[in-house]
Amino acid sequence: MIVADAVGRVLAQLGAGPAFGVVGSGNFHVTNALRAGGVPFHATRHEGCAATAADACARMGNRVGIVTTHQGCGLTNAVTGIGEAAKSRTPLLVLTADTPDSDPLNNFRIDQDALVRAVGAIPERVHSPETAVADTVRAYRTALLERRTVVLNLPLDVQAMPVPAFEPVATPELPTASTPDVTALTALVADAERPVFIAGRGARGAAAELADLAATAGALLATSAVANGLFHDHPWSLGISGGFSSPLTAELIRGADLVVGWGCALNRWTTRHGRLLGPDARLAQVDLDEAALGAHRKIDVGVIGDAAVTARAVQAGLGRKTGYRSPELRERIAARARWSAADFTDESTADQIDPRTLSLELDRILPAERIVAVDSGNFMGYPSAYLGVPDEFGFCFTQAFQSIGLGLATAIGAAVAQPGRLPVAALGDGGFHMAAGELETAVRLGLPLVVVVYNDAAYGAEVHHFDGDHATVRFPPTDIAAIARGFGCTGLTVRTVADLKPVRDWLDGPRDAPLVIDAKITDDGGSWWLAEAFHGH
Repeated sequence: MIVADAVGRVLAQLGAGPAFGVVGSGNFHVTNALRAGGVPFHATRHEGCAATAADACARMGNRVGIVTTHQGCGLTNAVTGIGEAAKSRTPLLVLTADTPDSDPLNNFRIDQDALVRAVGAIPERVHSPETAVADTVRAYRTALLERRTVVLNLPLDVQAMPVPAFEPVATPELPTASTPDVTALTALVADAERPVFIAGRGARGAAAELADLAATAGALLATSAVANGLFHDHPWSLGISGGFSSPLTAELIRGADLVVGWGCALNRWTTRHGRLLGPDARLAQVDLDEAALGAHRKIDVGVIGDAAVTARAVQAGLGRKTGYRSPELRERIAARARWSAADFTDESTADQIDPRTLSLELDRILPAERIVAVDSGNFMGYPSAYLGVPDEFGFCFTQAFQSIGLGLATAIGAAVAQPGRLPVAALGDGGFHMAAGELETAVRLGLPLVVVVYNDAAYGAEVHHFDGDHATVRFPPTDIAAIARGFGCTGLTVRTVADLKPVRDWLDGPRDAPLVIDAKITDDGGSWWLAEAFHGH
């Protein structure tokens, strides 16, 4: 057995995967070794898609994802996706070939370790046949236990060497979280009259514990964008805190006298640059990462600990109280916490559909058991705010790097992780054109994918929020439905609500090829959430 085979076999034994990638000469053997070990492999058309699909699959499947790339240019093609995963603390393992030290003039040679560090990932390396198993296990453990994106370099000469016999490896056990000192946090919650809990990525496994504590404390519940769906259908849930907040949600968070971030950074997006926080509100954070406490805003109390364990500990020392809750407020939340048609005037025309109306109609038409992936761009608030999701595994938001063009790959990876749900990709026309080649991937994988393109034939953020000559960010109309049909998808052009009827027909059919909706949307004059995002730009 050679080193490449051993790396694949070890990762299969550890339970990593699925894997995504573009196979070249450098990663040919290790990819086949993964497949031989039982790790599902999904070939994409570009390494950038592979990285983002693996990222999304890891987030939605709670496993260490795998990407495989060729050396040099294969890795550079994947860097944006790797940067997104690293910023999001996704447990991801990138297996990349590397040139031998003995060949310094190799065309593929770059400083791969430096490149990886530059985007926040951790470089690791298989050093020799004797250390190959230990090197692979170490990289996997770092990804799993520290929730980091790790790039494991596999030099070509080392890959081809015979490896000594080794015993099967066992999956590392996650450490049991210890109970932190919650004295100060308990006192803060006990004193609060209008507490709001905001759960982030780090609290996605603590919904029940936070809901129980909130009931005792009389707190309202909200999430950051990446944890959207965590408190779905909870009567005291306000939805997303931040730029996507409804007017009522923003009002109630701004009225809180205590805001606690649970596995949530309380960053500029979640707090609308601080404007969602009342001037006298006290702030607390609970996070496993000490460096996250107070990183974005000055806090009154910080607790290093697991969200679920900490919530249980606080509840044990707390007496039940009414807090922010009242029968009247419960009715207001039920009626207006989510964006609805009552929050806008439909500006659709005979030729273009209002993106809010489009999103609301799709929310009614599409099955509730869905997983929504949203690309970046001027349009992104509409699907995020108007498309409901069933839980925290119903929304995949690869936006830590704020790159457009990742949405389709996100939906592909999320669909692989959650095959029982209808995957929905919400894209702008700019992001669609960047990633259109991956429609072939979706068709080949047989994904029952709905792709909604909010098409304004422009980079809308720049058009609406920056003065000057917009010739560089406006484009001629394109027939996206025809492009989709060329890849084997069902293509649909939508200008009015009536044009959405074929969506129901597609849903009633076999769903054996993706549906791509080219929605010609009205000019929104600049989406509300971007006005917030560009504050102080």
